[in-house]
Amino acid sequence: MGILNPTKPPCSSLFSTHFLKPTLLLNSKIVRLKPQIHTLYTTTNNNRSRLSVTIITCGKLKTSKEIKNKDKKASGKIILSDSAPPVVSEESGGGGGGGNGEKVPVKTGTGALGLLKRLPRKVLAVLSNLPLAIGEMFAIAVLMALGTLIDQGEAPQFYFQKFPEENPFLGFFTWKWVLTLGFDHMYSSPVFLGMLALLGVSLMACTYTTQIPLAKVARRWNYLHSADAIRKQEFSDNLPRASVQDLGVILMGAGYEVFLKGPSLYAFKGLAGRFSPIGVHLAMLLIMAGATLSATGSFRGSVTVPQGLNFVVGDVLGPSGFLSTPTEAFNTEVHVNKFYMDYYDGGDIKQFHTDLSLFDLNGKEVMRKTISVNDPLRYGGITVYQTDWSISALQVRKNDEGPFNLAMAPLKISGDNKLYGTFLPVGDVNSPNVKGISMLARDLQSIVLYDQEGKFVGSAKTQL
Repeated sequence: MGILNPTKPPCSSLFSTHFLKPTLLLNSKIVRLKPQIHTLYTTTNNNRSRLSVTIITCGKLKTSKEIKNKDKKASGKIILSDSAPPVVSEESGGGGGGGNGEKVPVKTGTGALGLLKRLPRKVLAVLSNLPLAIGEMFAIAVLMALGTLIDQGEAPQFYFQKFPEENPFLGFFTWKWVLTLGFDHMYSSPVFLGMLALLGVSLMACTYTTQIPLAKVARRWNYLHSADAIRKQEFSDNLPRASVQDLGVILMGAGYEVFLKGPSLYAFKGLAGRFSPIGVHLAMLLIMAGATLSATGSFRGSVTVPQGLNFVVGDVLGPSGFLSTPTEAFNTEVHVNKFYMDYYDGGDIKQFHTDLSLFDLNGKEVMRKTISVNDPLRYGGITVYQTDWSISALQVRKNDEGPFNLAMAPLKISGDNKLYGTFLPVGDVNSPNVKGISMLARDLQSIVLYDQEGKFVGSAKTQL
């Protein structure tokens, strides 16, 4: 690259210069000239050689008063380059001619990022602080642990007994903490939702102030022509016998994207890694938004329904947050047609199923499905899961009399195994020492019988 003095040509041949009239941008008393790219031609042996020239012109028009007080000569400099000038981004205000002084519309961000742009830089710096984000995630983890330890959705009397003021947990934690802070419904409490909102704002601030600028910088690339600029890089070396083309092949073999332009080379890899944090932040925001909507805008409920009976959806569901809004599906009636189980060869329970029918207000069946564990019924935005089972009653016949319905009670045993029992009195039921037959069942396959003395009598298969 060299400097061309307009009064002294650098070669014996005469240059024929073609200059384009620069565009003037008027602004009150100041007129700025945009830098223009012009072309110089020289003719040698009927061949035209072409050099790229950048003319840097910058002028200021002064008022007549200023001209009288002080007059300076304008100076110009022409810089020759044997490579194309770098592309000027729109943000730098560069560009070709054709300007007419009109204002260029500037788009502003909308949504969450647009709101972040209007926040002061100091606020964004505090919100995007990494220690703050770590503290927020730790606080959310502690609240989730408390939500696991504290029974959710119980009546106030339950917390009065479990966390009494006379014997506070850890010396200070009583039922007042649970009910005042909303820890009885932790995942929809203001404390938990506030921490989620604060973490979401921190993630958006970090994405806007750090991750997006890093991704933009990673996409920019330019050739370094100056030896001084190359030496200023983090790693640099001098390879006098190296070939740029051979170096490009080696870098391509190492997974780099390589660009060649004359004697210059540019290579990069790992550009996708710059966008990964943005994707992680977006995924976390979506998860937190979904959890918040589920906690504040849903309905939950459970009911145990014997085979052959019905229930109305709206009667068993309760709102979980202030955004919960009932739908028309709440008027749907659910009928339990049948309940049955699948067993392994050893007799253990493999799967249990429930055949359900859904009826509208007119009594018309609108849907029927047999649900099982991990295979729920979905209708009108309502999901019906099968979470557990139990034995509520046992029907028996005595000497062709009956059937008699005997209530079955759950018996506590170790482990996850279930056991239900009932009692059939024999003799005077009003006697203080009434005796009878005891019956035990652990599933729907069979029952075990014990006589009046508590001795094992045998087992009988059940009929469904």
